[in-house]
Amino acid sequence: MDNALSPLVAKGLREAGYDAVHVRDRGSEAATDEEIFRLAFDEGRVLISADTDFGAVSALGVGTKVSLILFRRTSQRRPEAQVALLLANLPNIVQELQRGCAVVIEESRLRLRPLPLRG
Repeated sequence: MDNALSPLVAKGLREAGYDAVHVRDRGSEAATDEEIFRLAFDEGRVLISADTDFGAVSALGVGTKVSLILFRRTSQRRPEAQVALLLANLPNIVQELQRGCAVVIEESRLRLRPLPLRG
């Protein structure tokens, strides 16, 4: 999980039984997007962010081996609401995340695109 989300989101996922870490847990809060992708790749993690730059990095092919969950256009920015959205959707998308995909979560819909992203 990158700096665009509160560490409380990672905490909420851990409390629900997921193996979640925030970049701050790794001392990587100043890392570039590419460095964060590399960290996620090295640790076999799904990257979760609200930073739309990560979508652009994925589209350029940098993140072709790292699944991405991106919060977009959510009026609810509170960590508790973000955790609730994740927990409501993760069971339905876990297989796609394991295969490699980009997931965009909005309050009223969820979009999945297989990796690598194409135009």
